Amino acid sequence: MNLLPKSYEEFAQTDYWNAFFKKRGGKAFEWYGEYLELCEQIHKYVKTTDKIVMLGCGNSNLSMDMYDAGFKDIINIDISAVAIKKMMELNLYNRSDMKFLQMDATEMSFENDYFSVAFDKGTLDALFVDDSEPVKLTVEKYFNEINRTMKSGGRYLCVTLLQEHILKYILDYFPKHSFMLRIVHCRDAENANREKNAYNPESITMPIFLVVATKFKCLPTPILEFCLTSDKIQRLNTVEELMNAVVSIQKAALVCNGLARNSIAGHNEITMDLCKLGENLPRFTLHILDQPPARGLGRYAAFIIPQGREVDWLFATPEGRKKLLASTNYQRLVVVLLHRDQEYKSLDAVKTELADSIKNLAPFGLTEPIPFLSLGSDVGKRETLVCASSKISGDFRVEEVEGSSGKLFRRLIFLNNQSVIQSEALVKKIKGKGKKERKKIDFGYLACQHHLYMSVGVQMSVLTGNQNNELKDVLVLGLGGGGLCSFLHKVLNCIRVTAVEIDPIMLEVAEQYFELKQDDRLCIVIDDGLSFLEKCKTEGISFDAVLFDVDSKDISLGMSCPPSSFLETNVLANIKSIIGSKGVFIINLVCRNDELRTQALKNLDKYFSAICTYKLEEDINEVIYCSNDKNYQSLDKWKKILSASAKALNNSVKKTKLNNTDMLNICDFMSDLSI
Repeated sequence: MNLLPKSYEEFAQTDYWNAFFKKRGGKAFEWYGEYLELCEQIHKYVKTTDKIVMLGCGNSNLSMDMYDAGFKDIINIDISAVAIKKMMELNLYNRSDMKFLQMDATEMSFENDYFSVAFDKGTLDALFVDDSEPVKLTVEKYFNEINRTMKSGGRYLCVTLLQEHILKYILDYFPKHSFMLRIVHCRDAENANREKNAYNPESITMPIFLVVATKFKCLPTPILEFCLTSDKIQRLNTVEELMNAVVSIQKAALVCNGLARNSIAGHNEITMDLCKLGENLPRFTLHILDQPPARGLGRYAAFIIPQGREVDWLFATPEGRKKLLASTNYQRLVVVLLHRDQEYKSLDAVKTELADSIKNLAPFGLTEPIPFLSLGSDVGKRETLVCASSKISGDFRVEEVEGSSGKLFRRLIFLNNQSVIQSEALVKKIKGKGKKERKKIDFGYLACQHHLYMSVGVQMSVLTGNQNNELKDVLVLGLGGGGLCSFLHKVLNCIRVTAVEIDPIMLEVAEQYFELKQDDRLCIVIDDGLSFLEKCKTEGISFDAVLFDVDSKDISLGMSCPPSSFLETNVLANIKSIIGSKGVFIINLVCRNDELRTQALKNLDKYFSAICTYKLEEDINEVIYCSNDKNYQSLDKWKKILSASAKALNNSVKKTKLNNTDMLNICDFMSDLSI
């Protein structure tokens, strides 16, 4: 039997409601929720001594349940004579003193200041069918009547879906008429509707809200509040903040409804942020992924990434998360990221906090408990050492995180690309006799694998340079935390490193938090790297090795490292001149676009006689070695010199006692070289 109106306009017509209740017979029709699902809010905002008007009562059991619970002073009104007659018959003996009146709520006959509570469950939504001017005039009459008949200090309670046009009107009307306005998200009623529709694949569960408008004689400033059912009430400053709180829940519901009934296997993951009410900073980021159903796969699970591990490829990239999904053996996986600048007490506390959100993303018909997966039994440890901002690099953090092995790492993170570690150092804890424990940077640790292979290129410049025991000059563009420069300075005592960094704040960070120390063999120049190269070319300054380890900080680019401007023809011409016939040019290339990579190599080929590349196995980084020496035009020649350089570097690391073992596997390195 079709009980829905043919057009929205019929919702506001008496004939429609008379026909509706005749068709329903004696069966109660509950808009949005029953007494048990709303009783927590009812008992919070309504006293048993209140004089209550039930606006548009229909044949709902709500007023009867409230009467039985002790709310005796209730007058029910409805535009439908059929509904009123049926309700009078139903309550004739058990609730004979509860009144039922046929009345239009927009033209009530009650005296001024008559009620202390006006209760509306779905009536406003039925009246406010669209945003047209005639409908708005009707709603204004409705609200004016509520205002007129309500005592000062009384409350209008409205259970509603808060469609956009209704929300905007409420946010305009009530503050303007000296009502304190609170909106409560009724999750109990919403969850009950979801459970009722659990086996109906066509059903859609939308958020249900309770509007609580409290009348005052005069409010000097608007009072606006929002509450997630049993959560703490949040006082908001503007109408826009209250609107955003409601809309964010509604948008999330649309996503949840779509995910409940559809698989996104074969499509991109869906990502959403979860924030605390009134805060813009995300507390959690959720990545939702699906894979096709198969024998042996569970239906649904959530994976919580411990703090500090969010930068791992497996968690930081869409490709990695797909691999994680496959390894967990579930059809759907929600990967949960914990944000920096937030506090998390324990893994169990995080699970409790996320329980409702994770449940709302479950596939249709799921009844079994949802397992939470992670790498261990805690949420990891993260301590922020400094929060700062740079005009050049933007907001950044220096933080310490505890790795899975219990080791402590200090990291520089740019917030515009939080999934990438800009610099990382291993922190040792040293305790002297009778002294307090102190922290010290381990300069033998290289967080970025490409730094190790760039260091091989620097060692190559030492082996192929003039054999007169003079210091070899090395130029590094891009400082970051200074890890690469400090490593080269400690390991190779026969080189002099000049690092060029455009951002002066990065030098402060490197010195204060990563223990970088300048001396006669390590000098930091604050300058634009390309301008510095131009000066060197003009002034005839040469270097035995030039290293590009600088990125654009824009991960949307097909080639983010180095920036495309660093491989333009005039720059390459300058470098060709600076390194001369025996020097080496070493690039850390991060390129996600094959065409851009090919073009970059073509540009290099125009200026350098010999080019050799090494692609890191697990990273997107590729180290490119360029030379003007024609002797290196064959792969065998490159292998010979780079093998010798790698061996010399391993020996230097052990000799300086920065590491007791070889840092580089020469056989693997040689097998993956190409020209």
